[in-house]
Amino acid sequence: MTDRAAPLLEVTDLQTTFSLGRKIDVVAVDGVSFTVNAGETLAIVGESGSGKSVTSLSIMRLLPAGVGRISRGSIKLRGRELTTLSEAEMRGVRGKDIGMIFQEPMTSLNPVHTIGHQIAEVPIRHEGLNRKQAHERAIDLLALVGIPEPRRRADNYPHEMSGGMRQRAMIAMALACQPSLLIADEPTTALDVTIQAQILELMQELQQKLGMAMVFITHDLGVVAELANRVVVMYASQVVETGPVEDIFERPRMPYTAGLMRSIPKLGSSKNKSRLLTIPGQVPALSRLPKGCRFSTRCTYAEPRCTTTQPILEPALPGREVRCLRWKELDFSERMPA
Repeated sequence: MTDRAAPLLEVTDLQTTFSLGRKIDVVAVDGVSFTVNAGETLAIVGESGSGKSVTSLSIMRLLPAGVGRISRGSIKLRGRELTTLSEAEMRGVRGKDIGMIFQEPMTSLNPVHTIGHQIAEVPIRHEGLNRKQAHERAIDLLALVGIPEPRRRADNYPHEMSGGMRQRAMIAMALACQPSLLIADEPTTALDVTIQAQILELMQELQQKLGMAMVFITHDLGVVAELANRVVVMYASQVVETGPVEDIFERPRMPYTAGLMRSIPKLGSSKNKSRLLTIPGQVPALSRLPKGCRFSTRCTYAEPRCTTTQPILEPALPGREVRCLRWKELDFSERMPA
């Protein structure tokens, strides 16, 4: 009998490796573990190069053939192991059980097919609808995501739509078979602020209406505060902190998380001409990682042992995990702006 309390998605010790030629392998996702419960939103946060998108592509088994591979770990959806499925079996999971919204819709939508045709392909493949039935489903989905005149817009090609409408069409496609899990990989990155707010509000409404779980990937902790229940913070291919959103915002236990929070623009900051705080330096190249803590080269709290000893991800407060040698002795929230 299935445990009703079991997570919808369970990722355990996931390691994803890319082969760069000349027998050089780079670990892009290193020992990542997290769970997603039915109906909740988990945010995965971090700078570019932290491993967020590769984690999502690993879950979907969409790594570039011959280059990327899952070299260790487990990915279970409702207890079903995805890493051992054949490609044909995995095609049955994508779209039906897990939907995905990609960063830039113009690179994800086929320019030679209409929007309606592309959305209709999903229920045709997974539910056996005929072309007419699937087209009507596509029109209903376009209406669901707030596109005006959906019947007319279904005959549009991607280039005939604005960026916001293309992103709404991508959401419609991801929801075509009402998946239990939606993965959204920075779905508002290429949109202006007003359209971003509309898309985020739409996703919240649809999640509540359809009861699906969501993994929301972003570099923006401000977005996380609006959407997520729990947060996974990634840095240089590893998880460095996890916990409920309110707890993370109130008291970050890892200096990298605190740095991300300090870099969020504050209302009125431009008026009083205060400088936007940033994290010095850059995410290290995965082929040249520091010997100790991977954040040590950028951390203002680092001491000699941080440069030689690799911290483990360990339980901190209830429901929290942190990867830092000094989390017990320092309060990283002390320098947080009011």
